[in-house]
Amino acid sequence: MRPKASRVLLAAGLLAASGLVAPALAAAPPGQPKEGPGGIGDKQVAVTKRAVGRASAASFVFHAAGPAPSSGRPVVVFLHGWGAVNPQSYGAWIDHLVRNGYLVLFPRFQEVNRTRPADASALAGRLVKAALDELVSDAEAKPDTSRLAVIGHLAGVPIAMNLAAEAAGLGLPAPKLVFGTMPGGIASGPKARGIALADLSAVPAATMIITVIGDRDARAADIAARRLLREADKVPTERKLFVRALSDDHGFPSLTATLAAPAGVDPAYDSGAIKLPPEPKDSKPAPFKWSADMSLTGEQQTLVAQINNARTDTLDYLAFWKTFDLAATAAFSGSDAASLKMNPRFADMERWSDGWPVKRLAVETPRAPAPHPAPATAQGTAPAARR
Repeated sequence: MRPKASRVLLAAGLLAASGLVAPALAAAPPGQPKEGPGGIGDKQVAVTKRAVGRASAASFVFHAAGPAPSSGRPVVVFLHGWGAVNPQSYGAWIDHLVRNGYLVLFPRFQEVNRTRPADASALAGRLVKAALDELVSDAEAKPDTSRLAVIGHLAGVPIAMNLAAEAAGLGLPAPKLVFGTMPGGIASGPKARGIALADLSAVPAATMIITVIGDRDARAADIAARRLLREADKVPTERKLFVRALSDDHGFPSLTATLAAPAGVDPAYDSGAIKLPPEPKDSKPAPFKWSADMSLTGEQQTLVAQINNARTDTLDYLAFWKTFDLAATAAFSGSDAASLKMNPRFADMERWSDGWPVKRLAVETPRAPAPHPAPATAQGTAPAARR
């Protein structure tokens, strides 16, 4: 071998060992499926983007342009993370849902630095109720509330569970599916900062509940997910799943299952470009009283910045979008979560371009809640069973 060629090969080897040329040589991750769960959908359809309600209490509405099918459109209520109030932060997922036939409601249940977490669930409930009431006779939106699912991210997950528990009292249809990604923001006590949980034993038994967490910064999300699944104790275990998405650095770009992973920015869904409805002429702003828990903490600000800059990757297509699509199909048809766990496609994350499998989702059926103890008698013993 000529000396010059030898030096070139040696230099290439050193660069590869240092990682400087790894991106050019590394395996590429799987792209979005062309069709089916997680797939592209109808890329030719125009998307209607508007807001309903009033400027200070608006829900953003997204659906395919033109008349709805005669059966109506299945509905997804998308509940954002705390501080991530612009739908463009989740625009890639919203776009996927719209192009696959859904009517998407994005209630802006938080005015940043002016809304208390303790008030967020009630605000979200009122916004969703007002939006559905306004859209019920709309020929293009035409919500089919018998096929309603709720997607939550971070603090949006306990709010989603609260809506499921209190749907009847709010005048809302009970969701067939609650799909919670990276749950968090739950108050640890009556006066603690965060989302106060409703009595989740009121979540209807027919609801399917799926929580999805990642493996990075995951301890709090793990605890929150298991708590939500446990406290919704009227829902049988066969209608629940606990899912963990795993990071994978086999190729480039690597896949990192962080708290911000379910977000994916699409500027086409920027709320600033959507005209807000006017305030009623006789409306008066509610008196404002500031409290410390209205402000975003430094940690929350950092996370919101990550959400607002999140790119879309294989984790979106296959860990979040695909699993939701499969879960919604099962929930709307009356199947249970156990059927999803048995479906090999549910946990499959496909392969890197060199044929190496991407790390599969870890899928668990949560443990059944512990039985409530029998009431004690005056002497402190359980009453004898009737013969």
